[in-house]
Amino acid sequence: MLEQPMLDVQATYVPSVIYRPILPSDLDVLEQMHVKLFPIRYEREFFLNVVNGHGIVSWAAVDIGLHSQSDELIGFVTTRVIAAHDSEIEDLLTSDASRKDATLVYILTLGVVERYRNHGIAGSLVREVTKYASSMTNCRAVYLHVIAYNQPAINFYQKMQFKLVRKLHKFYYIKGRHYDAYLFVYYVNGGRSPCSPLDILSTAATYIKGLLKLLATKLWKKAEKKSPRWSKCKESSTLLLTQNKRIIGSDNTICQCV
Repeated sequence: MLEQPMLDVQATYVPSVIYRPILPSDLDVLEQMHVKLFPIRYEREFFLNVVNGHGIVSWAAVDIGLHSQSDELIGFVTTRVIAAHDSEIEDLLTSDASRKDATLVYILTLGVVERYRNHGIAGSLVREVTKYASSMTNCRAVYLHVIAYNQPAINFYQKMQFKLVRKLHKFYYIKGRHYDAYLFVYYVNGGRSPCSPLDILSTAATYIKGLLKLLATKLWKKAEKKSPRWSKCKESSTLLLTQNKRIIGSDNTICQCV
């Protein structure tokens, strides 16, 4: 996935935006927007799959304000649902999250027309994706890639609470050059990384509990070896003081500690 900066353009016009699925009538505009926004060229088949919903779930941001064309497409996000065990981030999920029926949502492309940026549209599109992922009980995360030089996009996803989990060297090959990428993940429905703070605390607690149990067992065995099993009283009127405990003995009686 490749994202464009969604920031740094001032606008006085406040659009009236609604969000809906991308439709076949959006085909030409959607393709033009991808050509303008991304350095990667997408095949025509990709756009046909998007507008017809063939394996791709998408959302369109549409301006219905008075100063826009009727139902004008101004932003989009395209996604694909992937089985967790077939994904590249299976190792970043707990064993529960990587079971056979677990799924993930991968963000393919996200973009907003330049003059409509800084109105929270990109954030709203991403929230549509995370809400959709959360609505599927077997979905455990939303993830995506960002090219390493796209600092505005990196800042954007961090602001949206995505976690930067991995750097991928030479992930993209664009116009004869290799570029690194960052992998971002947003966990849903209890999905989490095996190295999440919760798992680290749980592992530490289990380790400490086992250590204390082992130490207690050793101390108990050591004390048992040093202490006599039973105290016998030899004389009937003897008073013994041992470690502030008074032991009184008499013939044919058991010693009582008071």
